[in-house]
Amino acid sequence: MAEISEVEGVTHREGGIAAYLRRVWVVAEKDVRAEMRSKEVVGTMAAFSVLAAVVFGLAFDLRVPRSELVVPGILWVIVLFAGVLGLNRSFGSEVDRGTLAGLLLAPVERSAIYLGKAAANLLYFLIVEALLVPALLILFDVNLLKPIVLLGLLLGTIGYVGVGTLFAALTSRNRARETLLPVLLLPVLVPLFISGVGLTSVILDGRATAEAWPWLVIIGLFDALVFAIAFLLVDVIWEKG
Repeated sequence: MAEISEVEGVTHREGGIAAYLRRVWVVAEKDVRAEMRSKEVVGTMAAFSVLAAVVFGLAFDLRVPRSELVVPGILWVIVLFAGVLGLNRSFGSEVDRGTLAGLLLAPVERSAIYLGKAAANLLYFLIVEALLVPALLILFDVNLLKPIVLLGLLLGTIGYVGVGTLFAALTSRNRARETLLPVLLLPVLVPLFISGVGLTSVILDGRATAEAWPWLVIIGLFDALVFAIAFLLVDVIWEKG
């Protein structure tokens, strides 16, 4: 409850963009400090990601002529399913601790709560991906440490976190949220992951970088659309919740 009190301490007496960002920061900081104590989300996502990479490495080791043919799909599939594990806890942990109502009653914009949660989730994703990319490099001997690949992964992760955090809020009060979240989330993410795999494939195949830019533009448009929709819907989601 002390964490909720900190959020409540950031009141609407402050105005402007700086004050709004301060409220986003308080929500994100609350989640990150809670995660540092429990190590529940990052630990689960990281363990799943590394184990999945090892399993894929063993499965494809002798079955494909070139690792570059399968690594783009493996990278994005692992990010996809590891992300679902983490996003389930974004608001689920608040429900389990009984702090969600207090968070929503705090004098903070619902959009600031959403962005704070999304920022914390983004940090978790980036930590996991920082472990996953070197693991794939070691297991498949494929260099993913190329600027445009990393940029595409970053933008794709931002879009994934944006829509995932929104759907996590939508399903947070449902008993079957662990099952419901991926069912709702995966169809929406199809354009993002097709683009991510396409972009990564272009670079790993050694094709011209110009061929990757259309995929990057699609990912960027997806991100912009997701956050625009989230700002329109975030108040409605919790009012109906």
